[in-house]
Amino acid sequence: MQTRLPMGIENFKRIRTEGYYYVDKTGLIRDLLQNQAYVSLFTRPRRFGKRVSD
Repeated sequence: MQTRLPMGIENFKRIRTEGYYYVDKTGLIRDLLQNQAYVSLFTRPRRFGKRVSD
């Protein structure tokens, strides 16, 4: 069975039980808090979170 990307699926239980690809970034948060830099840059995809006009 090939691992699938959970496109449009927000239900965590379904992602974990139905074989979807999942990346746990908890360790990244811990590292960011422990190694506090003067500036942290978080990029996002172009137009991420923007509404699509009707």
